[in-house]
Amino acid sequence: MNKQPKINTLLTPEKIEENFFRFPSWDLGFRALFGGQVMAQALSAAQHTLDNDFQVHSLHSYFLLPGDADIPVFCQVERVRDGRSFATRRIKAIQKGNIIFDCMCSFQKNEAGLSHQTPKMPDVPGPENFSNDIDKYEKPGVTLSERMQAALPYHKPIEIRTVPSDSETAQQYVWLRLSEDDVVENKQGFHQRALCYASDYYFLMSAVRKHGLSASDKNVRLASLDHALWFHRSFDFNQWLLYVSESPSSANGRAYVRGQLFSQEGELIASATQEGLLRVKE
Repeated sequence: MNKQPKINTLLTPEKIEENFFRFPSWDLGFRALFGGQVMAQALSAAQHTLDNDFQVHSLHSYFLLPGDADIPVFCQVERVRDGRSFATRRIKAIQKGNIIFDCMCSFQKNEAGLSHQTPKMPDVPGPENFSNDIDKYEKPGVTLSERMQAALPYHKPIEIRTVPSDSETAQQYVWLRLSEDDVVENKQGFHQRALCYASDYYFLMSAVRKHGLSASDKNVRLASLDHALWFHRSFDFNQWLLYVSESPSSANGRAYVRGQLFSQEGELIASATQEGLLRVKE
């Protein structure tokens, strides 16, 4: 591939008709369409039905069917509520006539208010101490399938640097940064949907690592079931964020994970939760 794929292109919709949008798809080499893609595209579709002074503050979603990375995603937006300071949107993502994803987003106009933060950012080495995770797949002698070789460029718009940690804690620390700096009309809205996209990366891994397993194990089956995301403060995703995640529980073939995203200055930017399918074939 000659040109580096851009998140902005992936998350910019083509308007088909009022409240109905079409998005392209990326094949990241997974078994199905990457959940972060359809989640961020749903948010983008909702954003395109609102003025830029409304910013998303919470998103709650369900993954209903596996998506197909070879075909576009269509998003239908329902304008549930338009208030003076809050607005609500419901978004359905559709492929082949089926709803594969259902989502509710709440937006708010910025306003002054009381502010506090109790969680403290963990004391971990900074991103400059680690190389990008994708680099290990491009080293001489590493053998990849043709599909994974073709997929590598699509992983590069989000720089990811994992901090080594003890698997027994079921905790993981990952530095994230958006590698592109496109000039867009609504930069904060763009960075919100880009972070929404990135929040699904590695999230279930804290549960997988707790059991001494890896996503590359052929007998491990992973899939996102639901995902919730709260945006607490404005941020610049071209700067590094620390994604702290842990898995308090797994049972009945499902794993529950929760995460927090901190700026390098220690501000809590966003919080996330997810439940996912975690099966191990005998």
